[in-house]
Amino acid sequence: MKIDKQSSDPSGAEPSRLDTGGREGSSAGRVAGSAIEFRLDPSSGVPTYLQLVQQVEHALRLGYLKPGDQLPKVRDAVASLVINPNTVLKAYRNLEAKGLAAGRPGQGTFITATLSQAGLPELTGLRRTLLAWLSSADAAGLDDSAIVALFSSVLRDFRERHDGTAGRPDAADGGEAERVA
Repeated sequence: MKIDKQSSDPSGAEPSRLDTGGREGSSAGRVAGSAIEFRLDPSSGVPTYLQLVQQVEHALRLGYLKPGDQLPKVRDAVASLVINPNTVLKAYRNLEAKGLAAGRPGQGTFITATLSQAGLPELTGLRRTLLAWLSSADAAGLDDSAIVALFSSVLRDFRERHDGTAGRPDAADGGEAERVA
């Protein structure tokens, strides 16, 4: 996930744009005036509308989107990602059904709730620590798949020791059925 550090805050504490990830070969769509840039990974096997939903949920969890923020207008997302308008509409309806967004006729779709569990300063520190760990893993020769496998294994062990939740399919995400591609 790449963050564009353009911010009115001189400390850079609050990023104004979020690049929601993506891999080489993915298509990206930055929409003027939106706090989020959608990216699609056609090789992920995850339906396009779910990729959009997951990216908004991740941005909410990390505090990059907050109530009142506008999602890209359907026509803008369609133009930048070159996808069917019904795909974007389906993603936005899914977010509305989850109580995370609401459409305003003639204005667009706006965030109405948050999933953030920690403040931006805490997340910034954790991000720095994680980047250092990823550098160590890369130096040790691990590829992306090995890094994901190692992290997943350690997270599962952590949950088992601390919460007794290992083995439950909803344990890692607080009950939401979300899969990371």
